[in-house]
Amino acid sequence: MSTLSPGACRLRVRYAKDGRLAHLGHLEVMGTIMRSVRRAGLPFEVSEGFARRMRIQFSQALPVGASSVAEYYDLLLPEPIDAAQALEELRASTPSALAPTAAKLLPRRMPALEAWANRATWDVEIACTTDEAQAFPSELARTRERGYLDFMRGDKPRHLELGPTLVSCEVLSSACGLRLALDTRTTEQGSLRPAVLVQAVMGRPPVRVCRLGQWHEAEDGNLLDPMA
Repeated sequence: MSTLSPGACRLRVRYAKDGRLAHLGHLEVMGTIMRSVRRAGLPFEVSEGFARRMRIQFSQALPVGASSVAEYYDLLLPEPIDAAQALEELRASTPSALAPTAAKLLPRRMPALEAWANRATWDVEIACTTDEAQAFPSELARTRERGYLDFMRGDKPRHLELGPTLVSCEVLSSACGLRLALDTRTTEQGSLRPAVLVQAVMGRPPVRVCRLGQWHEAEDGNLLDPMA
């Protein structure tokens, strides 16, 4: 039986993960944000059962080592609050390296944010020589033609098909070598991590990865902004 109040809703918050925190794990980020919500004094729903926890949903976990300007979480609320005021209170209670940048009230019953946000764009920087930079596009093309990546995640072997998960990859020059503008898609099989792609092509990881945006890809192909 549902115990939701008639005014139950969710507060969707966009926040950044500063480059200084690139190696902070997702569980640590979640814990920091939940403490920030409590310090801000915002109301929130709690789960049922013996271990009662704050009801909060996060977008897909960033790979360790990556920063972002477009992360999201949904705080499930028992009643509506003023989103602008909540944003100011969260800014005051959250470490600046995880600073919230926008907040909006949304209906309570919506798809889970982690599964809903299935497209992402990335800025990836690679340190390389002039010869490596010139060879990169052809090496990338060969990797895409092969159509898959086999790699290790921790101590477990993984297999990922590139066709569904790598939407596009634009190769650009940069001061230290190359920059990649990546567009990726999450499928039931999984999602493509930029560092895994660069490791497969270059034999070493990139020097910087930043998630620039997340969206939901609708059935007609249109991309929906999480804050819309």
